[in-house]
Amino acid sequence: MTGDDAHLDPVDPVDLFALDGDLSAAEVATRDRVRALVDEHVRPHVAGWFADGVFPRDLVPHLAEAGLLGMHLHGYGCAGASAVEYGLAMAELEAGDSGIRTFVSVQGSLAMSAIAKHGSPEQKERWLPGMAAGDLVGCFGLTEPTAGSDPAAMRTTATLVGDEWVIEGSKRWIGLASIADVAVIWAKADDGEGVRVRGFLVPTSTPGFTATPIEPKLSLRASVQCDVRLAGVRVPADAILPHHPGLAGPFACLDEARYGIVWGATGAARDSLGAALAHAGAREQFGRPLAAFQLTQAKLVDMALEVARGQLLALRLGRLKDAGRLEPHMISAGKLANVRSALDVARTARTVLGGDGVTLEHSPLRHALNLESVRTYEGTDEVHTLILGRHLTGHAAFR
Repeated sequence: MTGDDAHLDPVDPVDLFALDGDLSAAEVATRDRVRALVDEHVRPHVAGWFADGVFPRDLVPHLAEAGLLGMHLHGYGCAGASAVEYGLAMAELEAGDSGIRTFVSVQGSLAMSAIAKHGSPEQKERWLPGMAAGDLVGCFGLTEPTAGSDPAAMRTTATLVGDEWVIEGSKRWIGLASIADVAVIWAKADDGEGVRVRGFLVPTSTPGFTATPIEPKLSLRASVQCDVRLAGVRVPADAILPHHPGLAGPFACLDEARYGIVWGATGAARDSLGAALAHAGAREQFGRPLAAFQLTQAKLVDMALEVARGQLLALRLGRLKDAGRLEPHMISAGKLANVRSALDVARTARTVLGGDGVTLEHSPLRHALNLESVRTYEGTDEVHTLILGRHLTGHAAFR
């Protein structure tokens, strides 16, 4: 380095396309702040959380203090961050662990977004400030044992009896349900204009509401997903979310969560690449570091290209979202491409680590296991492929 260049920051070898140069000072500050939170509060403990299959409740106040709960929402104690800032935060959280990003996503992009987008002023005042502060936890009950990719086939019903709604049914794979204070439950209801899918705010202390964690799991072990039973659950008439009936209601929230996944997957991929690079530089075989072998360099280059492409895609979608131009098929393209790519990176990184890569001392295989869930929830590969197929051809091929 010459004297004229000595003042420059060192170049990050993983940032192949100098992406940092396209971020504002506020965006970089958000990213670095969340990265520091993950370094301090997640990385030292996440292997133990994953091994023990526990979600760290004591992490929630730190997430709230950092303004990460409902951070893309405005008012009610929410940070009102831009889409790109939100995305950068999701990438840093998932670089720590998908389960931690999942908590923030379920709380903010699903449960809080449902209330913010579809709720009454009274419902927003009742729930959003406490959820933003981390004092209250929410969950989002859409998927059912027999209705995953086809939510229109849901069997959960809500019937108006006097001045109460009576909800009957079951939900499955509901994140945070056993630790939640309120559940956004989607059910088929006759709301006076026919039977339509409607959202209901159900305090989890309501008699008849039961949430049972699904165990054992091989993925998202530092998170919690549940079976939920709703047996004659009674809530007042004003528990219904008044706006946007039909499946458009939950789908609007799913798009928020899917957008976060586009970014989150890049974090898992980047962290996997970083682990492989560090190991390849330190591990010696045949008298040379692994990084000096052509086959290892080929793996590292392929992974770095995938990480860079995923980051560029996420940033493009973030700029479109901030400009009000992001469309659902774009989110599907981002989720499908980036999660699939991140899985390939995590699996390849594990091979660079050799046998050590199957231990929890290293992150890539943990990321790969988590990403198997991420590729399934908020729309499987097949669902997003069909969404894109419909966009390209004009023909819906879901049935």
